[in-house]
Amino acid sequence: MEVVLEPRLGGRIYERGPDGTESEWGEVTLWEPPGRLGYLWHLRRDRADATDVLITFNDQPDGTTRMEIEHTGWERLGAGGQDWRDRNLGGWTTLFPSYLVAIGD
Repeated sequence: MEVVLEPRLGGRIYERGPDGTESEWGEVTLWEPPGRLGYLWHLRRDRADATDVLITFNDQPDGTTRMEIEHTGWERLGAGGQDWRDRNLGGWTTLFPSYLVAIGD
C-alpha cells in the first residue's frame, strides 16, 4: 500500500493498493509549505461527512520543529462521531511512527 498526497491546493490524498486500485482519503484545503497543511479527511466515508485536519510546523529555539495536529468537525458525523474520533486517534498513533521514519527523524 502507498499513501499519496498531491502537494497543492485541491490535491487528492488517497491510498493506492499493490494492484493499482485507489481509495480516496481526503483533499488538500490549505497548502502553505513549510508551515501549514490543511485537508478534508473522509477515509471510507462520503466527502460530505469529511472532518478537518490542520497540521502546523513551528521552528523551536533548539533547532527542532514542533508539529501540531488539530482535527475537528467530528460533530458532522452525528451520533457516531465520537466513535470515529476514538478510532481515528488509534490511526494517528499507528501512522505517526511511520511519518518520523519517512522524514528521517
